[in-house]
Amino acid sequence: MNPPTILDVRGLTKRYPNADGTLTVLDDVSFSLPAASTCAIVGPSGSGKTTLIGLCAGLDLPTSGEVRLDGVQLGALDEDGRARLRGEVVGFVFQIFQLIPTLTALENVMVPLELRGQNGARPQATALLDRVGLGARLSHYPAQLSGGEQQRVGLARAFINRPKILFADEPTGNLDAETGRVVIDSLFALNAEAGTTLVLVTHDLDLAKRARNSIRLKGGRIIAGE
Repeated sequence: MNPPTILDVRGLTKRYPNADGTLTVLDDVSFSLPAASTCAIVGPSGSGKTTLIGLCAGLDLPTSGEVRLDGVQLGALDEDGRARLRGEVVGFVFQIFQLIPTLTALENVMVPLELRGQNGARPQATALLDRVGLGARLSHYPAQLSGGEQQRVGLARAFINRPKILFADEPTGNLDAETGRVVIDSLFALNAEAGTTLVLVTHDLDLAKRARNSIRLKGGRIIAGE
């Protein structure tokens, strides 16, 4: 039996008004991803990669086209409904680590579960930090951690909600090559264990090869796909 489709994108177009009239950032983009798959979105700067994952996650709405996330049409939901769906099925890892500076590594990872009022946040966060090699850094604040360590805290935080799909936007963009490799190894390992669908935005073609599928964007259009 084929796995269910977790993300289905049809005719996605995004335009913004500008001084010259209209800027088309995405132009008629269509693809679908099965659950538990991995996909790299690659392309030069300005090709629409970050805009695409923002639309796929319901952070913004397209000018035209449709996104179905976990079977739900995002355009049929209001902003609160999209936020609830994200909280239930989506995880994020960003180039900028976005940790809360006044919280320890452990507390940062616990935040998503605590916001949902769930019990057991501390043991789950502890286990995830241990899994990414930070078991000895639980009480450290972000300023006491290296960039690679901060990003691994970000990975643990992203997975604690057990998302069905995880969007990673240039997760090694602020890291040197060796540190980035450690982070990516942790990302793919956690993803495989959790059975999460991973959508990875990157300009690194070698990194993109680690994903099962790839989508190449240029000028807002897919020029080579899955």
